[in-house]
Amino acid sequence: MSSSIDLKAKAMGDMRTGYGEALAELGGINKSVVVVGADTTQSLKTSLFGNRFPERFFNIGIAESNAVSIAAGLALAGKIAFVSTYAAFIPGKCVDQIRNAIAYPNLNVKIVASHAGISVGPDGASHQQIEDIAIMRAIPNMHVIVPADEMATRRLVHVIAEHYGPFYMRLARPKSPIIYDSSIGFDVGSSITLRDGNDATIIACGIMVPEALYAADILANEGIKCRVIDMYSIKPIDTDAIINAAKDTYAIVTVEEHNILGGLGSAVAEVIVENYPCLMKRIGVMDVFGESGEHEELLAKYGLTARNIVDAVKDLLKKKGVYNNK
Repeated sequence: MSSSIDLKAKAMGDMRTGYGEALAELGGINKSVVVVGADTTQSLKTSLFGNRFPERFFNIGIAESNAVSIAAGLALAGKIAFVSTYAAFIPGKCVDQIRNAIAYPNLNVKIVASHAGISVGPDGASHQQIEDIAIMRAIPNMHVIVPADEMATRRLVHVIAEHYGPFYMRLARPKSPIIYDSSIGFDVGSSITLRDGNDATIIACGIMVPEALYAADILANEGIKCRVIDMYSIKPIDTDAIINAAKDTYAIVTVEEHNILGGLGSAVAEVIVENYPCLMKRIGVMDVFGESGEHEELLAKYGLTARNIVDAVKDLLKKKGVYNNK
């Protein structure tokens, strides 16, 4: 996919609604699907599945470690187990159970966590999970998926159900522009190029993808053509897309609503340094805890806006010009 997307004309969507409705749809298609919740089933919309399939729905209350272990047991019994709550609690409170009960035996458990990143907003630093991608992608056998909008979330629920093994899918709390339509295909280990360009590349995930598109529009008005890649699959990552971007543009900016350490930027840097070193800038939370505030205010304070992306691209292009003129 490569086209000009007018985000101002796009409707806003809710990833949690997309998740809940897709899960209920999936339950009608595949009777092996079961869902485990931890007292946030209304918020994450998994109650939609529970209303339709109460015999396959288990809300076990505020006991996240137990939820993970129960999901593991259901997977051992041959089920496709989805387990969900806020990212502050899963993986935040139960990495040991995820590692040893799910990932080590390579069980068919799908962990879908909402309220990740600083965009949780007023709940503050204790609930703003900014380390989850780093934690989960470091665990062997674990796949890590970060949808950019409601439609991507809907499609990826079906995709991860079709792939055997442990998955972690990260959702955001606030509504965001709907980028995709139902015709777009997703797969594990792939990415989607949303803009073409050979001056620089912006690689983003989650709710930072719309910001990357806004930034590309600003730069385009100044004659700078940026490639924009939605890197929704963090692990496995689309190595070919990254290497091609490095070769074609020699300047890559990564953008994520996550700690600057261990997330998307680190994953992209690992590919680049081993295959085709180029100029690179990582945008993310700069290894600090968040604070309480409205999510728009927090994204601005922590440097996660289109303007920050524009400045980073221009800085790399200055360095690229110096390099090319040597």
